[in-house]
Amino acid sequence: MREKILIVDDEQSICQSLRGILSDEGYHVLVAGSGEEAVKIVEEETPQLVLLDVWLPGMDGLETLKAIKKIEPETLVIIMSGHGTIETAVKATKLGAFDFIEKPLSLDKIIILVNNALSMVRLQEENVLLKQKVSRHQYELTGTSPAITELKEMISIVAPTNAWILIMGENGTGKELVARSIHHLSLRAHKDIVEVNCAAIPEELIESELFGHEKGAFTGATERKRGKFDLAHEGTIFLDEVADMSLRAQAKILRILQEKKFERVGGNKLIDMDVRVLAATNKDLEEEMQAGRFRQDLYYRLHVIPLVVPPLRERKEDMRALVERFILDFTSKEGIPPKTLTEEALNVLMKHDWPGNVRELKNIIERLIILTPSDEIMAKDIPSLSVRENRAAAEIQTATADSLKDAKTDFERQFILKKLEENEGNISRTAEALGLERSHLHKKLKSLKVTMRGDD
Repeated sequence: MREKILIVDDEQSICQSLRGILSDEGYHVLVAGSGEEAVKIVEEETPQLVLLDVWLPGMDGLETLKAIKKIEPETLVIIMSGHGTIETAVKATKLGAFDFIEKPLSLDKIIILVNNALSMVRLQEENVLLKQKVSRHQYELTGTSPAITELKEMISIVAPTNAWILIMGENGTGKELVARSIHHLSLRAHKDIVEVNCAAIPEELIESELFGHEKGAFTGATERKRGKFDLAHEGTIFLDEVADMSLRAQAKILRILQEKKFERVGGNKLIDMDVRVLAATNKDLEEEMQAGRFRQDLYYRLHVIPLVVPPLRERKEDMRALVERFILDFTSKEGIPPKTLTEEALNVLMKHDWPGNVRELKNIIERLIILTPSDEIMAKDIPSLSVRENRAAAEIQTATADSLKDAKTDFERQFILKKLEENEGNISRTAEALGLERSHLHKKLKSLKVTMRGDD
């Protein structure tokens, strides 16, 4: 794809000269005659480089530079001025200008300056790609079971294509990880993957969230906002929990997927869309269609290549590798020494059915690392893996308490366990629901002994 350069100058002769020479160099050239026009073009076209005159009618060059950097901080800006002064150059540099050139312009010098600037842009993109390759292991699926091996093979086949993919699986199986793995193995890895939590978008804001809006489009729209599809341009959009969208929202999604164009709310300009679509759901979409809750035409639009993420109970041979990875990831992130799990402790984990899947296992391992004082996690350290069992034990304790103090303690234990169950054992979400700091909740869990096995 050709790099975009925006020329901002109110002198048409300069714009024409620069446009001609830079077009001959193979660049895609855009032109604006004012700062206001330049800002609109930057919002819509996101050029890699801007050649900006200081003396402009209306919004001057330095004000325009501020606005451009606010919209697209990564865009490089070269300031042009026929009245160049050290003071102006210093101001422009402080505001984020890449370089400063005086008029009358030397076309040879302009070409050298532009090539150098865009070489820096390419180098920055290469660095991003290099970092992605180095950290790619964080997007790799862990395990060697037949089910996960087959999934990895499918990902390696479909990722380099532009095919749309529907990822299916139970809650907590790692559908988002699969989506990110596909993106980072794709030809679009140098661009963003933008996630849309379809279940969380309020009905009245669906169009604004997906397509963006213009300033003044509705009450509270104080500035232009880019939507999710706009932000994902040339990258990947991940429609998570796609089956939880309302039928109205599904119709909006279908329209944009078919037309590959959209308008911002309050706008009248069609914006081209170039995105790869990944969608995920934990529901049976065929059942949802039969019940009238999911559009058939949207289903067939998304269901190009289906991938099924297996539940943890069907890949228990991956348990050891998953535990070792979670221990290493968490201890490295927290800067603490790693811990090991005994065979007896691993056997306890193997016996559980893991209704919360890999997410539940990760939460348990994190809790064990924090609450186990020794470097070795033993079977006795593992809490009851059924929150309901812990709750039942707490209810019995409350009923047989000998004092008001004991009853209060037991009630507190029961209440926290209930919140843990509601949040699928996730410590962070439970702490937020209780209005506690995460570390405070860990101390509370330990003091209330909710991590003890139910039969101890």
